[in-house]
Amino acid sequence: MDFPERFSNLPEYAFPRLRTLLDEHAPGGDVVHMTIGEPKHAFPPWVTDVIVEHAQLFNNYPPNHGSDALRETFAAWFQRRYGVALDAQAHVMPLNGTREGLYNVAMALCDGRKNGAQAAMLMPNPFYQVYMLAAISVQAEPILVPATEETGHLPDYANVDPAVLDRTVAVYICSPANPQGAVADEDYWRDLISLAEKHDFLIFADECYSEIYRETPPPGALQVARAMGANPERVLAFHSLSKRSNLPGLRSGFVAGGPECLRRINQLRTYAGSPLAGPLQAAATAVWADEAHVIENREQYREKYAIADRIFGNVAGYQSPEAGFFLWLPVADGEEAALRLWKETGVRVLPGAYLAREIDGLNPGDAYIRAAMVAPKDDMERGLVAIRETLYGTE
Repeated sequence: MDFPERFSNLPEYAFPRLRTLLDEHAPGGDVVHMTIGEPKHAFPPWVTDVIVEHAQLFNNYPPNHGSDALRETFAAWFQRRYGVALDAQAHVMPLNGTREGLYNVAMALCDGRKNGAQAAMLMPNPFYQVYMLAAISVQAEPILVPATEETGHLPDYANVDPAVLDRTVAVYICSPANPQGAVADEDYWRDLISLAEKHDFLIFADECYSEIYRETPPPGALQVARAMGANPERVLAFHSLSKRSNLPGLRSGFVAGGPECLRRINQLRTYAGSPLAGPLQAAATAVWADEAHVIENREQYREKYAIADRIFGNVAGYQSPEAGFFLWLPVADGEEAALRLWKETGVRVLPGAYLAREIDGLNPGDAYIRAAMVAPKDDMERGLVAIRETLYGTE
């Protein structure tokens, strides 16, 4: 039997690669998990009460497009957070986590050809792996654009060959960035939106870390697009409760954008989507409407930023993240550093190369490890001290 070739040569996903690297070796101490961005802070305790209160909804098929209350809550949150008014029926749609949306948006809106040539989809390097799979699925060429210290850890799409930009159908951009924690400021968004208007491509703004920051809320892509008067269909923004509210298992996200884009995404989701169960929609509605727990969560991460700065502040090349909950730590060799940490201390981190791809002989993640600051504060500090002492010494 013949199978599609386009998925046959996918690079191995980061975490199976990590298990291959580490798991045949015994940990050198009590294990501290710092690999996966799975928040461990407490979620609001009343979430389970809301689910129980609405348990009878398990007896009904959930609405694919989300309950009216949930969509209205998305729109209200967007207005509070970004000052952007959205129509709850036309401009927002629930997702079963943002990964579903970041993949399906390409399926719904992108063709594999543009201007008589194979279409291109641009994405940062390092990057969230679903971006590449989305491009391959629509038979577009995934083009990885380095996001390095020299570019402020954000991709410099303006310096991409204009011929490539002319055949680009969409770009992915994550702000705050995973793994580096860099934030796209208003100038960055304006430049990217202007580039998209000039070359006629879509912007898929992955903003799932938007609520974890130090002092200044990161600006949103739609916020800037509206202020510019850009084509209302140009930008789609993706948000999630996973990081904002420590609820990755609830699978509540949403996409916001122009009405025609949302109509097409919803049409695809009618056939291929996985709607959130009714009681979970009720819980998500309550969580999106509450900011008190988000403020408390953000304060816990501020304490963790301060701990990281104290431990690594005088390490050459250390850059304190602007936002998010990852440390992107410079090392000589990421694989070697991750293996050494595991064997000597039991601290488990991810080699930066596993989040990036080699282009023209260079993998921009080779000389980094990613450490997630999601563990309880004392465990996290113990892990960071072990990283400091093992890889950088104590001076």
